[in-house]
Amino acid sequence: MILIIAAALTILMASRWMPILQIYGTSMTPTLSEGQIVVTVKTDNFRQGVIIAFYYENRLLVKRFIAGGASWVDIMDDGKVFVDEELVDEPYIEEPSKGNCNIELPYQVPEGRFFVMGDHRATSLDSRSTALGCVSEEQIAGKVIFCIWPVSEFGRIE
Repeated sequence: MILIIAAALTILMASRWMPILQIYGTSMTPTLSEGQIVVTVKTDNFRQGVIIAFYYENRLLVKRFIAGGASWVDIMDDGKVFVDEELVDEPYIEEPSKGNCNIELPYQVPEGRFFVMGDHRATSLDSRSTALGCVSEEQIAGKVIFCIWPVSEFGRIE
């Protein structure tokens, strides 16, 4: 009986504070690939560049946190991203692109919202599009911190 209770508590803890997700799609390549299984941690403390998971239309999406509420985001035609007029250092981007951007730039992120972008900028549907927009705090599932599958990719995610 104690073993059953311990197992139930472990599952509850994992699903509440450290959700495990499978990556679908290619919007985060090359950092994350379709089929990878990752661990997230519940937090509301994000720094620029961390990968977050959030709910959108009953699906979990994974993107990079670029800017928080009241920040100004500007994206150049060559794909360079500026937040509050400072160039964002994005070593994880292989092919910079303005992508599917139909918002008016520069764009001020609303209070209580997060501006997010995928790493594969040419194809990612993210805050650059009014179809997705900025993410609210309530939508956030957590910060993606670790890859557990496949074994060859096992380790911390940056």
